[in-house]
Amino acid sequence: MRFKLWAYNLAGNPKKKTGLRGWLKYTVGEPPVLLSEVKLEYNEKVLQNTLENRGYFHARVTGDTVVRRKKARATYAVETGVQYMINEVNFDQDSSVLQQKINETASETILKKGESFDLDVIKGERTRIDNYLKEHGFYYFSPDFLIIQTDTTIGNNMVNLYVKVKPSTPVKARRVYTINDVYIMPNFRLNANVSDTAKQDAVLYKGYYVVDKRKLYNPRMFEQSLQFRPGEVYNRTDHNLSINRLISLGVFKFVKNRFAEVDDSAKLNAYYYLTPLPKKSLRAEINANTKSNNLTGSAVTVGWRNRNTFKGGELLRIDATVGSEFQYSSTFTGYNTFRVGGEASLEYPRFIVPFFNVYTPGGYVPKTKFLLGYDILTRQKLYSMNSFRANLGYIWKENIRKQHELNPVSITYVQPLWISQMYTDSMKDDRTLQKAVEKQFILGSSYNYNYNGLTGTFNEGFYWNGLIDVSGNVAGLLSGANAPDNPKFLFNAQFAQYLKLESDLRYYLPISKKSVLASRLITGVGVPYGNSTELPYIKQFFIGGTNSIRAFRSRSIGPGTYLPQPTKTFIPDQSGDIKLEINTELRMQLAGIVHGAAFIDAGNVWLFNDNPDKAGAKFSKDFLSELAVGAGLGLRFDISFLVLRFDVAFPLRKPYLTPGNRWVISQIDLLNPGWRKSNLVYNLGIGYPF
Repeated sequence: MRFKLWAYNLAGNPKKKTGLRGWLKYTVGEPPVLLSEVKLEYNEKVLQNTLENRGYFHARVTGDTVVRRKKARATYAVETGVQYMINEVNFDQDSSVLQQKINETASETILKKGESFDLDVIKGERTRIDNYLKEHGFYYFSPDFLIIQTDTTIGNNMVNLYVKVKPSTPVKARRVYTINDVYIMPNFRLNANVSDTAKQDAVLYKGYYVVDKRKLYNPRMFEQSLQFRPGEVYNRTDHNLSINRLISLGVFKFVKNRFAEVDDSAKLNAYYYLTPLPKKSLRAEINANTKSNNLTGSAVTVGWRNRNTFKGGELLRIDATVGSEFQYSSTFTGYNTFRVGGEASLEYPRFIVPFFNVYTPGGYVPKTKFLLGYDILTRQKLYSMNSFRANLGYIWKENIRKQHELNPVSITYVQPLWISQMYTDSMKDDRTLQKAVEKQFILGSSYNYNYNGLTGTFNEGFYWNGLIDVSGNVAGLLSGANAPDNPKFLFNAQFAQYLKLESDLRYYLPISKKSVLASRLITGVGVPYGNSTELPYIKQFFIGGTNSIRAFRSRSIGPGTYLPQPTKTFIPDQSGDIKLEINTELRMQLAGIVHGAAFIDAGNVWLFNDNPDKAGAKFSKDFLSELAVGAGLGLRFDISFLVLRFDVAFPLRKPYLTPGNRWVISQIDLLNPGWRKSNLVYNLGIGYPF
């Protein structure tokens, strides 16, 4: 039964498209397709033409209709014949500059001897040649000026192809164009007329004419962004890169560009029309977030932006943040987190390096970033910490998928403001609690590389983030620090010395149109030395929780086979110098915005050195037998800009049990309330875990 046709007929002939009958007929319903509307001859020609475009030059198509009980069926019989193959591909050999440039790329042709004739491939060859010519100054050339003649008379169902320039190709399309003058208008309004600009209205800077009567912009920023130089041969790559770099400055809202021929001289004037963003702006942000320590909450950030601060495309940001987070999926609730902080940063759209002028190619402008930040973090009933951070960093992108970030100077100073008596008493029973509230001074450098293979694809590809973090080399060398025998201090804090490496590798494999298998492998190694026996607490690895191993409470796993003993009121967080985590999750769309997931998580953290207070915490050759394993199911409500996530998980393997008894699969008893209370972990999250 054709439901839509039935609804169309049931509605009759309503006078309006509104109302129940109108909705039923025009929204739900669908009119019938009449036999008189079927164009047999036209469809025969379309099918035959399609076959000829694929090399079936002797194809025959006939159509007929069969009527039975007021229903008709159109049937098309196809005789394809033999498909023609390519015998030779010949490029014209005249002596013109245009033809010689075309012949340079003949070895890269996509028309291959022995392959089938295909019109789409022929069109692709014309586009390929046009792209090559655009890179060598032929600004006015078009693929339509190329013709690929086909000779089908050579026999044996073979064809010879001849690549030629059409005789009617205009003179302009045969010329190589060079850049004459470049004009930049950084205060262009969209409603203004686009017109040529006389040289007397512009300031000449290193070959560029900048029209900026109010002198709001330093011409240097344009010299670093534009890839064209007067006198150079036009090429499309520099054309596109110049526009990309101007946009990535973050100063202009719109960037328009055009080229104009200078008389009949084979030269082009380039014009760039830039519409600026508002110089100053005030913004407010409300965030909802979840973290791997099972804290779910919100934060309010008020930020001020000042673009083009020193007339060189600089961006000054000042942000103030107030937030709170609450822990839901833990037996010990009420130990909530409150944060108040501020941050100021200044970004320059270039590398600032003493005594050197560093240039990076590509479509993205590099940035130098100076940052100062201060935060007060309060864990209710436990302690309050303040932290100061300062950073000098360089950020640059090779392309849309590859980004580098180098921080040659990174300073972090953390100290406690207040420690509750309850926490102080707990430290007497568990000395590891002291690590969370000790003073920390970190002076180091870091390098981060990010590859996002998902850009431009749909749920398929690799993602990788790698980090190298080094601290305390110079300070340790000068002071001769050696913990615990001869520790050294800066600003009344024992400075840290370590080398930290971290890798986050993910792969997303589509199973069907509505399902994907997402996998993640996190590895991390921290090597403390000199003035440190462990990594600083804020630099250590943690595992477990909403975005990690969901069958265990956040930060409750490890290190190694060590089992943390809860105090009377809370469970202490556990950390390590080495981390291994593996996650696999099958995601599928159930209905509309409702998605489901089935997942397995495994991992643990370990210490690099022995700790007498944590038996079994040191990394050893038996690390695989010390992995925690959990599994579970989840629901996601994906409304594009926001994903609400609910997961329920349970442990399959507990590393702190004795060897031989760590697998607990046989103990699973979903109908037992006692088992559910002790083992089921509910996770409320925002966004996907990875």
